[in-house]
Amino acid sequence: MSAALSRRRGAALWVLQSLLCALFLFAGIVKLMMPAAVLAAQSGFSIAFMRFISSAELLGALGLVLPGLFRTRRQLTPMAAAGLLVIMLGAVIVSIARMGVAAAALPFAVGILLIIVAYGRRGWLQDPAPRQAFQRSCADAGAGV
Repeated sequence: MSAALSRRRGAALWVLQSLLCALFLFAGIVKLMMPAAVLAAQSGFSIAFMRFISSAELLGALGLVLPGLFRTRRQLTPMAAAGLLVIMLGAVIVSIARMGVAAAALPFAVGILLIIVAYGRRGWLQDPAPRQAFQRSCADAGAGV
């Protein structure tokens, strides 16, 4: 892959990650701020489960961008995308069961975008930075003995 193509691909993934981060931050915050009675009436699930989902959305949103921004633990980004994909699969199933196929289009599309991020950042799963830091610390410890 050429360097220019690689840069364009990386930039497109960053834009996609940022948009998905904004989407999941918004969704998580709205669910956390919504009164419990309203949330239970709209979702049909228990309050505890919906609070768990909103917390997972918030953490997943942060996991999409923060590891790459800080260049640490970058392997968390494709894992966050995969975790959010599980939430979106549940949303597709619930949408189809309760409101029909048309209502499942948005969570399905978001799931496809999450697959693109997870696949595009799969190289980060093999991030050598933690391994290199461990090897340096072992070498430093051995040198001091």
